[in-house]
Amino acid sequence: MLRPPEYSATSYVLVVPTEKSDPAIALGFATAYGRVAYQVAVVGDAQVWAGVSAKTLKENVRTATSPDAPMISVTATARRASTAMNMADGVARALVVNGSHMQGSTNVRLLPFSRAVKPTGPASLPAPLAALVGGCAGGLLGGLGLLIRPKRGEAQVHAAVPGPATAQQQSKPQPQPETV
Repeated sequence: MLRPPEYSATSYVLVVPTEKSDPAIALGFATAYGRVAYQVAVVGDAQVWAGVSAKTLKENVRTATSPDAPMISVTATARRASTAMNMADGVARALVVNGSHMQGSTNVRLLPFSRAVKPTGPASLPAPLAALVGGCAGGLLGGLGLLIRPKRGEAQVHAAVPGPATAQQQSKPQPQPETV
């Protein structure tokens, strides 16, 4: 309940092949750029554009790539909606700038596909809802614990299981049922 709400914003970068390369190569470079986005953001001007430190970018920005499309999503979380938006856009912009410097050797271009939209509501659960969910889960687990524990004062009853028969017991004739 003491944790302030966090906002999340996502920006997208598209990787497209140049005339000199195969379209399938763009998918591989999208994955590679998605993995090194943090280093590119720190080396680039993402810190300046976002208005936060490199440490804050590393801790609060995540990237994801699609196995089907040469696209990189850059998602940032922050306590203020505008900071989350600026961080996502700053890292995406740093990727595009770095991609333009590397275009001659990679034969792919990075293009901004979609800028981050300022979040209208927090991405984290509101404190009252989180407390309600936690309370319900605790009550459910406590109730289950009460159901499975043995009751006090109740003797445990064990079923009597006959032991194996000895040779003498097996040789005795068994009583036959009477017929009427």
